[in-house]
Amino acid sequence: MTYGAHRTPVLPPHPDLGLARDCELCLGWGTVVTRDGDHELCRACQPDGHGDSTAAAGA
Repeated sequence: MTYGAHRTPVLPPHPDLGLARDCELCLGWGTVVTRDGDHELCRACQPDGHGDSTAAAGA
């Protein structure tokens, strides 16, 4: 039996693909999938949702 993706009212995050282009963690997608199956912005190349861009700046 096959199973489809679970429906969720939350839309997946929209990464900046320019920042994700050369990222080895997310392979250029800008998002990663957690163990729970949720999509999150890549912590290595994307700024977090609180406006902190230190991860994207490489600091």
